Amino acid sequence: MDVKAKINEIADKVKNDKEFGSKFMSDPVKAVESVVGVDLPDEKIKEIANGIKDKVNVGDITEKLGGIGGIIGKLK
Repeated sequence: MDVKAKINEIADKVKNDKEFGSKFMSDPVKAVESVVGVDLPDEKIKEIANGIKDKVNVGDITEKLGGIGGIIGKLK
């Protein structure tokens, strides 16, 4: 699996799919697992989720999703 390509794909999905973006904001590991389609160790999934967070402006996504409060702390 090309991890960089997968990160780019999921980052685009977070930005463009409001429902998936909300899912990613509330539980990034589960959201990534649902897209990857491959059973990976949680640590690998967390690496991918962190790469996605780096690609996505989290503040911008939060605003687009209606100002989800308190969730950002879960992402750190």
